[in-house]
Amino acid sequence: MEIIFRKLTQNELDTFIEMRINQLREEGATEDYDLAPNLKDYYERHLSDGTFVSWLALDGDTIIGTSGMSFVEKPPYYGCPSGKIGLLSSMFTNPNYRRRGIAKKLLTRVVNEAKEYGCGVVQITASDMGVKLYSDFGFTPNGNFMQYKL
Repeated sequence: MEIIFRKLTQNELDTFIEMRINQLREEGATEDYDLAPNLKDYYERHLSDGTFVSWLALDGDTIIGTSGMSFVEKPPYYGCPSGKIGLLSSMFTNPNYRRRGIAKKLLTRVVNEAKEYGCGVVQITASDMGVKLYSDFGFTPNGNFMQYKL
């Protein structure tokens, strides 16, 4: 098995979106509507303006792992003087390929993208399955994270 890694392009978006939806299902999401058109709109806009990047893992022509990093900016603060934040998402490995270090290699690539973009912090809302990967990588819990749903 030789896994290759490369960046997502518009050509793989449909497969990428299917994998994102599979990831959300695996994490227990409730499907109230068809999310695919919203995802396609988001990825098309943000891939083209450089505020979203994704690395893929491929076995031959088959995408077997995905990652994603959205770049956002907020007023600078002491924990992040640039104000630029990487929001990690879409970390997913095909179940048949898990426990082989693929997710760590994908994570390393998108974290490097965040560094290059000038982010001072990378954040993720980790699934139960992902906590060990992120902890081992060096992510630490932030107990103040809260959200308000509109």
